[in-house]
Amino acid sequence: MTLRARLNRWRRRLLRRWLFQPVFGESSRGLPLPNSRLSPMTVIEHEDRLVLGDHVYVGPFNFIEASGGISIGEGVQVTTHCAIVTHASHRSQRLLGPAYVAWPLTPATQRPGWIAGPIEIGPYSFIGPHSLIEANTRLGRGTLVCAGSFVRGTYPPFAILEGRPARVVGDTRVRDERALERWPELRVLYDAWAAVPEPPRAEP
Repeated sequence: MTLRARLNRWRRRLLRRWLFQPVFGESSRGLPLPNSRLSPMTVIEHEDRLVLGDHVYVGPFNFIEASGGISIGEGVQVTTHCAIVTHASHRSQRLLGPAYVAWPLTPATQRPGWIAGPIEIGPYSFIGPHSLIEANTRLGRGTLVCAGSFVRGTYPPFAILEGRPARVVGDTRVRDERALERWPELRVLYDAWAAVPEPPRAEP
């Protein structure tokens, strides 16, 4: 191996360990989350509006914009190169042009075309790479978002979502049941989160 190759390999290992490697231990709303990991290479805006459960993993190169409020439930995995955003201004900027910046705002009004709203990602959901989760989205527990999906709206628990825009293409419990047939001793652990009744949803 050449000296240059050794140097490059050492550099990759060093960067992976010190810059990209998430470590256990976070907190949310003053509560310790000893089993959650957020990559230092993920950008989080308005972190004070982000509520996390424990056992959450957020990988590198994600963008989380939480100004409208984001709740990420226990055990959620956000892979890489995902965007989770609680507002969109592009339509408003097109409508208003240069007047966008100076448009008069009050606490009760927004710019025309502005879209904003909270996001809730239910426990033990999985967000595949290169996915977009938009404002006013609620994902039920156990949801699987396939890679490259654009998600907006309310979806039931255990949905498999795919597409642009995302649509329900399956139910995660089908494959989970196959796995539980192979490992029946895991049923009690699975049911501890999966069999819990959904809390009532407030009307918008």
